[in-house]
Amino acid sequence: MGQVHSLSSSSAVSAGGDAGMGTFASHGLVASSRAFVLAPSSESAGQKQAGKAGGLTLVPSTVEGGEGAAAGEGADASPAAANAAANAAAVLGGPLGAAQASKATDYMELPQPVRYEELQKECLMSLRPETFEGMRFDFTKPLNQSFSLSHSLQMGHAEMPTQNPNQIVKVPVSSYEFGANLIGAKGMMIGRMLTDGRMSGRVKYDLNEALSVKVQAQLAEEKQYSQTMFDLDVKGLDWNGQLKMGNNQFVGLNYFQSVTNNLALGGEAFWLGSQRKSGVGFAMRHQGDPGIATCQVATTGLLSATYHHKVSDKVYLASELMWNWNAREASAAFGYDYILRQCRLRGRVDSQGVITAYLEERLNVGVNFVLSAELDHYRKDYRFGFGMTVGME
Repeated sequence: MGQVHSLSSSSAVSAGGDAGMGTFASHGLVASSRAFVLAPSSESAGQKQAGKAGGLTLVPSTVEGGEGAAAGEGADASPAAANAAANAAAVLGGPLGAAQASKATDYMELPQPVRYEELQKECLMSLRPETFEGMRFDFTKPLNQSFSLSHSLQMGHAEMPTQNPNQIVKVPVSSYEFGANLIGAKGMMIGRMLTDGRMSGRVKYDLNEALSVKVQAQLAEEKQYSQTMFDLDVKGLDWNGQLKMGNNQFVGLNYFQSVTNNLALGGEAFWLGSQRKSGVGFAMRHQGDPGIATCQVATTGLLSATYHHKVSDKVYLASELMWNWNAREASAAFGYDYILRQCRLRGRVDSQGVITAYLEERLNVGVNFVLSAELDHYRKDYRFGFGMTVGME
């Protein structure tokens, strides 16, 4: 499950000060930023259909064929007769082109859209590189095809909140994380334990091809960071939906429907009983060749628009616009993703002047060297990191 961006639920919860619940509502469980990332990369049916010609191109081709046939058969005829034949061919071609255009979009065979939570998954790969500060070492040891153990060690600095947002206070921190992963044909179980006392887990099981359940939980010493979330996912032929229930009396619902081969529309709603807050959001996703455009708007005051462009099989570009009409604030970002033979480079530049870069260099099979950098010239905050990842492709 990749990161997601649920506008209505995340903003409403953050407005009420419950950061933990906002994490669940918008991004799932993030006790470890690397613990619960599943980013499927299979090509959807909408991408396969994106390169086909639309119905609008059929009418002029039919007209041109009719005009060519009339000119060939009546070369010696008068201009008036030739024009009449061409007009007749155009009239006959119009309904024929419309019939062929209707066949281009078979509303009984629409593709399965992405899940609502994965609406912006392509853009997030470029716009949200996993930067860090200090040193990081990740090791994953598979014991068999289904079960593996993971170890993660990180040393660096953490920012402490202050009353002045422009004042930066950092303290040295270090952490060790132990994890266990069990992945089967119909489900998976993932668990994490950190040295600061936090424990987290995620269970997913597919009841059948159309129905699956997920349970996520996190336990921490601070009460506000202990959370539980239950998800029920339903999938149809050309639609999918999800029901979410969590602590603090949180209830959420979303639905996503394909309306054409390339366009999908949907919406979400949530209720947070502990804070007496609710919200409704709507979303659109157009998946063509070579671009994917998305748009989300919510009653909580957030508007998000993204565009992901495939330049080639190894180069991808992404852009994002965020607008909060309640706070009258807007931000924009541009990201890139270069996949080379031995490395992968991702980065972004936003309207606040923050420049980010993340490099993964493949040294050997299952061994990657990682470099991370984030430069904020306005706040004079510079973060650099390096690391090693062993045992994961």
